[in-house]
Amino acid sequence: MKLKVVFRKVSDYIRYDLKEIAFPSSLPDPPHIKKRRKLTWKERYYVVKEASRLYAASWVRDIGPELRPDDYKQAERNEANSDGVNNKNKEREPSTLEDLAVAARGGMETVRPALQRLYMTRASAYRDALKSFIDGYQEGIQQVMEKKEAPESREN
Repeated sequence: MKLKVVFRKVSDYIRYDLKEIAFPSSLPDPPHIKKRRKLTWKERYYVVKEASRLYAASWVRDIGPELRPDDYKQAERNEANSDGVNNKNKEREPSTLEDLAVAARGGMETVRPALQRLYMTRASAYRDALKSFIDGYQEGIQQVMEKKEAPESREN
């Protein structure tokens, strides 16, 4: 009799508890969540079809026109026609974001000067904007004062 009870307890432990310890189940959904119905095979087919169409379209858009087949021939013709125009584009300055990205790869020692340059350019832009605003404001005040003085001089 005891052997039967021990066997049942061990088998219950293996069947239920050990399974839960090895592969824990997730928490149940909250009560306000409505369960969705399962899709039919036809609906699953349409979902897979639409998803694969969108995926394929995203690859075509990501590749861009410069990497499509036979476009390299047109690019060679365009380069032969306009040698001077392309040189200007190749010699441009790196953007602020590119500059920071390169500096971030170099570590903290290179990031600090890049951030200082960024803050100094921003500060100079703000200073110039404030200076032009003050100049415009003073010109506006001078115009208003001249308009007020003009009628007074006519009355005298």
